[in-house]
Amino acid sequence: MAVQLDDAVDKRAPRIGKGGAPPSGRATGTRSSRTGRAAPYLLLLPALLATAVFLGWPMVRNILLSFQTLNMKELIQHLTVWRGAGNFQEILGNEEFWRVTVRTLVFTAVNVVLIMVLGVLVGLLLARLGKKMRLVLSVALVLAWAMPVIAATTVFQWLFDSRYGVVNWVLDQLGWHSMAHYDWVGTQLSTFFVITLLIVWQSLPFVALNLYAATTTIPKELYEAARMDGAGTWKVFTTVTFPFLKPFFLATTFLEVIWVFKAFPQIFAINKGGPDRLTETLPIYAFTEGVGNLHFGMGAAISLLTIAVLLAVTAYYLRLTLKQEEDEL
Repeated sequence: MAVQLDDAVDKRAPRIGKGGAPPSGRATGTRSSRTGRAAPYLLLLPALLATAVFLGWPMVRNILLSFQTLNMKELIQHLTVWRGAGNFQEILGNEEFWRVTVRTLVFTAVNVVLIMVLGVLVGLLLARLGKKMRLVLSVALVLAWAMPVIAATTVFQWLFDSRYGVVNWVLDQLGWHSMAHYDWVGTQLSTFFVITLLIVWQSLPFVALNLYAATTTIPKELYEAARMDGAGTWKVFTTVTFPFLKPFFLATTFLEVIWVFKAFPQIFAINKGGPDRLTETLPIYAFTEGVGNLHFGMGAAISLLTIAVLLAVTAYYLRLTLKQEEDEL
């Protein structure tokens, strides 16, 4: 009888090793499944915390500040004067804000069109060059892309300097003697020309290198079939390259719109939005009103309106993306 009881206990009870009894199979599977479901959230947690601290909290403070009157007096006396929607009403009723908004949209559109057209051309050129020339051009693009924004802006300031600039010297040597001491930041159009040249030069490598990388994913059989049908270079691009890389063009254009729209250091370092504030875009306008004129509540409200314009552009892009996905289905 004792032997039978011992056998029954041995069958029911788990065997305990030197390190203790292992958990049952069902418990192990349940804990593993829970851990597997929680793993993505645990991996995202550091990024979410960093976003909340460095982006979320400043955004909340900026929203609160936009409803306040905070000038030098309130700042020194540590006063909190709530104004409600007064800042937004004053800005939206100001003609200067709408002029700056239109100027920003036009400036962004011109730059993005130039960046995309020239970037696509350079990217297609990379795809057709030999290995050595492709390597040389790629290194040059990477070096231009890797140069810090302020360093590149300083270089352009020296290039277009009215007294010692290389550009004026070259134009003078070519026969345009009236350009010997031309002030490139003296008028609105010439200042925008220098800024646009700088921004396009900085952005072009991103588009060109990414386009070249994307063209390597297109099957060569498609190009061969198009050429056998008698398609020329432009026809090959419109019937093979562009349809295949349409998602790339949409995503890249969207990123360039955001990058150009919020461009601040290039414009501010070239001429601080001058002359006579004629080259101010929305980021420069918000900084000038907020920090320059010590109207911090007004500057916060302008920055929120700038974000609203970007959100409208983002919504339009998402609409195009969803439409494209529906057409593909």
